[in-house]
Amino acid sequence: MERIPILRMGDFLLVTIQVDMHDRLAMTLQDDLTRQIVASNSRGVLIDISSLEMIDSFIGRMLSNISLMSNVLAAQTVVVGMQPAVAITLVELGMSMPGVRTALNVEKGMMLLRECLDSDDSEVEDDAS
Repeated sequence: MERIPILRMGDFLLVTIQVDMHDRLAMTLQDDLTRQIVASNSRGVLIDISSLEMIDSFIGRMLSNISLMSNVLAAQTVVVGMQPAVAITLVELGMSMPGVRTALNVEKGMMLLRECLDSDDSEVEDDAS
């Protein structure tokens, strides 16, 4: 069965989608990623979709679901590298992706994840005081 690699980078998981997504692959990614978040106690997930030239409504929902599931598992998610045509398609489909943070590229996405984790850490410290 085809799988998308999930790489661990410290507190983060990095997913780079290099193949055309189909429904079964998206569902497998969702399952693999949630398992990896728990197994590695990851605090952040970065999903690079820069190779995707097209996203249908199912794949868009799956990205949104992955973000929501990650959040429930205490991991922030950032999607990076969205092509302009993909953004246009999502808007034309009327898809809102609540809870999905985006950044232009991997570098900016990592910075956003670090900022999210830093603010989460400071909130925990404030609550403990």
